[in-house]
Amino acid sequence: MARPRKPLLSRERIVDAAGALVDTEGLEAVSTRRLAAELGVSGPSLYNHFRNKDEILDAVADAVSAQVDLSMFDEHDGRDWRTALHDWAVSYRAALADHPHIVPVLAQGPGRRPAGLRVADAVFGAMVRAGWPPAQATYIGALMRFFITGSALGSFARGFVDDETAYDPADYPHLGQAHLLAERQEKVDEGAFETGLRALLDGLTMQYETGVRGKWETQSS
Repeated sequence: MARPRKPLLSRERIVDAAGALVDTEGLEAVSTRRLAAELGVSGPSLYNHFRNKDEILDAVADAVSAQVDLSMFDEHDGRDWRTALHDWAVSYRAALADHPHIVPVLAQGPGRRPAGLRVADAVFGAMVRAGWPPAQATYIGALMRFFITGSALGSFARGFVDDETAYDPADYPHLGQAHLLAERQEKVDEGAFETGLRALLDGLTMQYETGVRGKWETQSS
């Protein structure tokens, strides 16, 4: 009886294996030797698909970018620019929350990554179509990336310990409930994200309305 063939090595298999390692053990766990062992192949065979570890991590980051919903930026979707930005931000943050260890790579920007560039192109194009000047559309894309990736780099609530004695009222008179934050991490962090997102969008809406009335004279001067 013929022995079963091993699945052919492919970029997709390598990225899936690397992504699983990043998710469970962090960026430091990824090496070509470790991936080769995980995939049951020789180390040099990986170089037929990727030149080095950095290229593999780029591909993992791009796979996460590909999970972000961009349908709200379609010309025929019908959502206004503010709603589109909100819905996209929520989808983007959800993707990063599912893969928090890859966020430092994503935070560096899209580089040459196809999915990351499609995200940037969709946001910029939608803002320009909505009437934002190109420079302002660029700033908005940058601002949203700063805000979303920053929110995904760590948990505010988990930054506090669940030990009530750590927050002596004599030293920290306003942190009497801080020890409860860690157990309410999801609610606190999601509430903070939505609060910040609404404030950000409120500010952009004010700029937009002022710019439309003044035909963007201030921004173009």
